[in-house]
Amino acid sequence: MPQAIHPMLALPDHDEAARQNFVFSLRKLVVHHAKAGSREIYEGRVLPKFRRENGRAPKTRHEIRKSMLRDTYGQYVSALRLMTQELMWDSVGESVERQLPNLNANAKIQSKSGGTIQLDPKLKIPRYLTGVDIHGMPGSYQTDITEDDVYAGALYDRSAYIRGTGSTGGLNQDFGQSIGEYIIEKFPDLNPRRILDIGCSVGHSTLPYCDLFPDADIFAIDVAAPMLRYAHARAEALGKTVAFSQQNAEATDFPDGYFDLVLGHAILHETSTKAMDRILAEGHRLLAPGGICLHFEGPPWNRISLFDAATHDWDTHFNHEPFIGKMHEVDPVEMVTQAGFKKSKMIDTYVPSAFAKTGKVNFVGTTGSKAGGAYWVFGARK
Repeated sequence: MPQAIHPMLALPDHDEAARQNFVFSLRKLVVHHAKAGSREIYEGRVLPKFRRENGRAPKTRHEIRKSMLRDTYGQYVSALRLMTQELMWDSVGESVERQLPNLNANAKIQSKSGGTIQLDPKLKIPRYLTGVDIHGMPGSYQTDITEDDVYAGALYDRSAYIRGTGSTGGLNQDFGQSIGEYIIEKFPDLNPRRILDIGCSVGHSTLPYCDLFPDADIFAIDVAAPMLRYAHARAEALGKTVAFSQQNAEATDFPDGYFDLVLGHAILHETSTKAMDRILAEGHRLLAPGGICLHFEGPPWNRISLFDAATHDWDTHFNHEPFIGKMHEVDPVEMVTQAGFKKSKMIDTYVPSAFAKTGKVNFVGTTGSKAGGAYWVFGARK
């Protein structure tokens, strides 16, 4: 599925498109063939060698990961994964840089969609974000390189589509679309008045809620100003009304019980262990009685095979996501109850991908999900 064109998208010229298309194709090769073939290499070559040398099978994901990295094929796949990521940022980055003055100017054009943006220059960006360029993205999410900058947002919007090889839709909307459809189906009585998306980045997962819940007011927060500037301009260009604000999800300025639905889409694993607890507790504070807090993440390590855990844990060590390993070690029941929710109200399930379900794309969900084209979500109803 081609990426949807909108006024804020950094469109490549002929040569930039050729490079980006190469990266797109290489990414598909790595994910659907080279990475997928790792299991065969592990079972046929790496595991037997480990057994011979240790007299037993591996006991941890770390033993599998290290054994795979000692194998030529494992080194090849790891290098390709890292190389593809770096080529993606480079090929998109030069295109965004060329168009940045126009993109910054376009972001200032006021449309009639009615959305708002509120920035806080004094907000302290958490160390878990400033200490590393997440996903290897140059400058990460929060770095301004010009005044009123949208560079990080424009870079992320195009790159996320390439990284996902188009599998999450032309607007990269599948996470929000899928979870929103699940909520409508499973909780038809909810009828939310206000919805909050935390760690919204450029609003990929935010905007589907505008259509799924047309009577609700949609709010979205992030700590990164350049992402929010772009998210606001993108939403306006697409005719979606969202109230964006620069806030830390650990402690927001919204009043108690203000929202009926609080959502996070693959956000917790980018934060620290302590921050995850505070974010969930803040979600509980923000919910009105009967409201729902849901987070999409990869499933805990103990729910998937050691091999799948080792494959996914590659991101902890090589993809500039140092907290992802710890995130998948936590007990979701303990996290939810510590945040103040009742165990009896907990939600712990797999949500089918809206795209895989409708046959729009042949999307394989998060590694280790119970079924292809599914996302693990957890949270609770207050």
